[in-house]
Amino acid sequence: MATHFIVHDKKDTVGVIVVEGVKAGQTLTGWVMEDDSTIAVKALDPVPLGHKIALGDIKKGDTVFKYGHDIGRVVDKIGKGRHVHVHNVKTKRW
Repeated sequence: MATHFIVHDKKDTVGVIVVEGVKAGQTLTGWVMEDDSTIAVKALDPVPLGHKIALGDIKKGDTVFKYGHDIGRVVDKIGKGRHVHVHNVKTKRW
């Protein structure tokens, strides 16, 4: 089974895409490193290599966790399987 995205920590709200060519409608397999489990998420957007995919619905104002760390705040709700990037997440620093 191919791995399409990785999740470091079970509390992560996003996975990082590790393959090229992810298309909307594609069912992706993710590897959760913390417990060596796998999860499946259907991509609702194309997601470029190195970008993030939402593992569940994330509300506006929620914190996004990647690699077990807070990476910012959601500025527009993000549905499960959606592309997560600078268009819907901003830093909390300013």
